[in-house]
Amino acid sequence: MLDVSRYLFDQITEPDLATWNTILSAYAKSSTSNEDNSLSIETLFLFNEMQVSLTRPNEKTLVALIGACANLGVFNQGTWAHAYILRNNLELNRFVATALIEFYAKCGCLNLAKQVFERAVRKDTLCYNAMIGGFAIHGQSRGALDVFDRMRCDGVRPDDITLLVVMYACAHAGLVKDGRRIFNTMEDEYGIEPKLEHYGCLVDLLGRAGKLEEAKEAIRDMPMEPNAVVWRSLLGASRVHGNLELGQLALKNLIELEPETSGNYVLLSNMYASVNKWDDVEKVREVMKDQGVNKAPGSSFVEIGGAIHEFILGDKTHPHSKEIYMKLEEMNRKLHTYGHNASIKEVLFDIEEEEKEDALTYHSEKLAIAFALIASNSSVPIRIIKNLRDLMVSHPVFHPIPHQIDVPQQGGLERGGGGVIICSRDLVKSV
Repeated sequence: MLDVSRYLFDQITEPDLATWNTILSAYAKSSTSNEDNSLSIETLFLFNEMQVSLTRPNEKTLVALIGACANLGVFNQGTWAHAYILRNNLELNRFVATALIEFYAKCGCLNLAKQVFERAVRKDTLCYNAMIGGFAIHGQSRGALDVFDRMRCDGVRPDDITLLVVMYACAHAGLVKDGRRIFNTMEDEYGIEPKLEHYGCLVDLLGRAGKLEEAKEAIRDMPMEPNAVVWRSLLGASRVHGNLELGQLALKNLIELEPETSGNYVLLSNMYASVNKWDDVEKVREVMKDQGVNKAPGSSFVEIGGAIHEFILGDKTHPHSKEIYMKLEEMNRKLHTYGHNASIKEVLFDIEEEEKEDALTYHSEKLAIAFALIASNSSVPIRIIKNLRDLMVSHPVFHPIPHQIDVPQQGGLERGGGGVIICSRDLVKSV
């Protein structure tokens, strides 16, 4: 339907503000359920076309723009939108405030998100959900629970998303007792029947705490069929806690539900590779080949001077490739000086050890960081967005680099040392 809307929009010679807002909102809403970043990028292109047409944006326009910036981690354009609101005395209504809170939280600027939240005149359920979610993805569970308590004291009624993000906060902080209590009292205290997403979060809560059998029982006792998100939560816990048998069960169900999703096969291969079961790795590879499943390439984006630069593994197409690879070699020398050795157990197939290290050395994320170090001021945080969850080797790599590095990606927020922030592209989808 979005394609049809775009076709009709393109037939209009001089769209007015309402028409621009309609198409921008359509792209912004569709991007929240889209697995890649293309729709968010198109939202930015559309907004630029709107500016060229000299149509002045209003609050609804900027909500769509800020949402796209949040998805992409495009900090400069998002802060431009905030400044535009202030300069032109536009209303910081609940929709604008919610969009800004989510934007700043996803870009790693929790303090700015809190400032917007405090200045919002009317705080509705959506606004509270955004702030609770912001604390949650930053691993600040106490902050999330405090805002949740404040919400109830202010007489704002929690909804199913509120309880979901609070459970998410508990899961990432290991607060099993608190998370279970919220789940068990949903119907009696709030009149909300647990949905599939809440059961998925319960599985995540138990799995992260190492209670894998209880997580498995929670899936068995669900009143509805578990979806891929639920099984993926169990898989993640199985990988972390080294339970290959349970991981195979989760992946078997994942592949049945999503036979064309390459990531599921890759995860299964990685689990086999981690215990040197290379024959099983090769079998998975053959299944992927027989079924025509191709591995989605990982890519990383970085915003420099308002322009978005994309990198893939071993990328040499960038105009500054020579300088990037020289900086990368310098980074690697410093990493070795600090005693860092790349973890190669997550490299997919049975290749030589040196080849595995090469694959990690020219990782898209490292290329993006190298370019940012060349092209940006050392006082400016580096913000990178990724299209895949492949950060097994990332945390220790960043520690010796004297920048703040924010990496919005698919998945939950983790916090490493050395000022590293790795945050979420989409909180609710990752639960």
